[in-house]
Amino acid sequence: MRGGQSLGEALESYLTEWSERTGIVVETWALPATDVSSRVLRGVMTAMDDALSNVELHSRAQIVSIAVTVSKSGLRMTISDDGQGFSLTGAGSGIARMRAAFAELGGSLSVNSVPGQGTTVTGVVPRHR
Repeated sequence: MRGGQSLGEALESYLTEWSERTGIVVETWALPATDVSSRVLRGVMTAMDDALSNVELHSRAQIVSIAVTVSKSGLRMTISDDGQGFSLTGAGSGIARMRAAFAELGGSLSVNSVPGQGTTVTGVVPRHR
């Protein structure tokens, strides 16, 4: 991540580089136009990095879809792949790190995976008043 970038810019450059390096197609459904605090930016980028590492190393996915939105209620990040899925009982340390990154921001993260049908990671950070 480069200094002075908004969350949307940081994600866009990161996703482009990741897709070129891995050969996995990234469909970007939404990236935030508004900015977030550096703390939220770090947490989102940490979770995104872990999620995409899992996609690259384990999923055998061909396409990953990304949506990150910021609204009055807060931030929502969704990462879905068309990979092989997995049993959540075998979840590794990457999921724990993603959950910790969102918990540290007062948010939560869920993982839904169906063997043979892919995985969706959803993280939500409520807007702090």
